[in-house]
Amino acid sequence: MGKFSEKLSDFAKNEIIFVISLILAIISCFFVKPSFNYLNYINWDTIILLFVIMLIVEVLKNLSIFELLVRRLLIKILNTRQLVLLLVFIVFLSSIFITNDVSLIIFVPFAILALEKVDRLDLIIFTVSLQTIAANIGCMVLPIGAPHNIVLYTSSNIPFESFFMILLPYIIVSAIFLFALSFFIKKESISHPKMENVNVSHENFFKKVFFGVDYYLLLTFIALFILIGNLENIAFFNLFFKQWITGNEVLCGVVSSQIISNVPAAILLSGFSNNYEAIIVGINLGGFGTLIASMANLISYKIIVREHKDFKIKYLFVFTILNVVLLVILLGVCFLI
Repeated sequence: MGKFSEKLSDFAKNEIIFVISLILAIISCFFVKPSFNYLNYINWDTIILLFVIMLIVEVLKNLSIFELLVRRLLIKILNTRQLVLLLVFIVFLSSIFITNDVSLIIFVPFAILALEKVDRLDLIIFTVSLQTIAANIGCMVLPIGAPHNIVLYTSSNIPFESFFMILLPYIIVSAIFLFALSFFIKKESISHPKMENVNVSHENFFKKVFFGVDYYLLLTFIALFILIGNLENIAFFNLFFKQWITGNEVLCGVVSSQIISNVPAAILLSGFSNNYEAIIVGINLGGFGTLIASMANLISYKIIVREHKDFKIKYLFVFTILNVVLLVILLGVCFLI
């Protein structure tokens, strides 16, 4: 019994958003009688698209495509600033295509390893903070760059190119901010790190790919769709959320993301407002700020704590300061636009 409760506790900690979403969805079922109509709540286009993207990402991960690319680029690095810029840029670039979460799962451990190899532990906190910001910027370039954008893209029917144009001013300002931060890193020579060989195994390849998919993320989406669908059918909540959200989509997107993360916030706001352009801006800006604001933020934090537990407090401080400053700047841009 002790081992079971310990495993249950670990599962709840690792999949906290899924657990909370499931509990809330179950509670909402007591207010709206369960029926086959629940199936209509779920945006199946989002679920299928997300599943396909995760399969593709698992294939790329198992082939070590991105890691091999970065290792080749490392050979050309001459100093610490170039090294950090490379580690940050590769996250920005990969987040455009393989989602911000997965990009950080792959490249934050790689960045920590690379900096350890050149004996620059002092750069880990700043580098990982910049990588996390880069992931949240890169995921704005294409609608497939993050789960929250997949939700909004499939819900809104906004054309692919229009989605990009909505976020372009914020991408440009954020990229300038990120590049400006790199000048705080002194140009100091480094010796090229020696890395172990990358072994790509084709044994049980397809099994690894399918088992590597984050099915709890898909179940989290389904639970959230059911929760929001039920809330829409409860008169009090329907009226309350519509009054709260309508006309305040950007601010609601930013604020709700800081509290419940931007994926649940995207599903919540899209369920009660049709002003998708404002929701898209609010949810994407909302990914900056607190540690909770984006799943990507939590992923980087977990990796930092796992690899260097003594960095925990300092990382939280540096990460929060940089994110809050960027969030304030982007809100200023939004106000001017």
